[in-house]
Amino acid sequence: MVQQRRNRQNLRADFDHHIVPFPTRYAHYVPAEVPAQSAGGLATGPQVRVRRRAIRQVTVLEVAGRLSDVVEELDRAIQVALAQGPRGVVCDLSAVLKGAEPVAVEVLATAGRHVRDWPGIPVAVACPDPGVREALRTHPLGGHLIVTDSLFSASTAVLETPYLMVQCLRLAPHPTAPRASREFVTRTLLDWQLSRVIPFASLVVGELVASSSVHAGTDIDLSVTWDREALRLTVGDHGPALPGQRPSDPDLRGRGLTVVAGLSRAFGVLPTDDGGKVVWAVFEASRLRITACSPPARLASAVPDGR
Repeated sequence: MVQQRRNRQNLRADFDHHIVPFPTRYAHYVPAEVPAQSAGGLATGPQVRVRRRAIRQVTVLEVAGRLSDVVEELDRAIQVALAQGPRGVVCDLSAVLKGAEPVAVEVLATAGRHVRDWPGIPVAVACPDPGVREALRTHPLGGHLIVTDSLFSASTAVLETPYLMVQCLRLAPHPTAPRASREFVTRTLLDWQLSRVIPFASLVVGELVASSSVHAGTDIDLSVTWDREALRLTVGDHGPALPGQRPSDPDLRGRGLTVVAGLSRAFGVLPTDDGGKVVWAVFEASRLRITACSPPARLASAVPDGR
């Protein structure tokens, strides 16, 4: 089985991209509902575009046209961007036409749920309209966003956020992948002094990797991220959906769904550019204070038996 650590920053490049709509499902910890748009706010015509490029590891989503025409596409673009694990995401509304409808601004504000549910990757909105900025800042979910008046200030604010603790591993779709993923997560959390969450995180990651190995049959990208007492596990694959299956389904059934839903604070799935997906789970994870009399943690006792 091929296993190798990798740096996600090496996989990023500057490019333009037209985002294709992609459904997303959340389970267990359900985000706030996105308000429905009026009939006049549906996306129509080729002029509705969200273009993507990279600036110093920050994904920039450039929006043009009427906000009401593009806001739902923008939300999907944010999800696709987050799945790539960037330093941050900036939504550039500099080219958006003035006079944004309140319902469109409210839909944009709900993008704050991605920051709430996906800790550690900031999402910023650069908007020259002071009314839109004020509406975003006062919205309960919009308060999770960084809101500024320009692309420069938004990018600067994103880059000034603390760097995350991240470890990544690539696994082959092999029967031993779940065990390898549990051992990798256990070693990482021991190094980070997060031993309290090892039993839960190792069990969940084993279920996610086993599901991905069976249903996708592609290489599996595993990452472990810690940020301000929140631990995030992500398991990505590159396989298309099975016949009759939605591309965004996390392929979890029965025991796997029960384990992930019961042990994590939140979990969900994000689409990727290549038609695959990233399934994620978040845990509360405070560091254990080490004292002189505390016995050393043991790796073998923290890895559950099984696959």
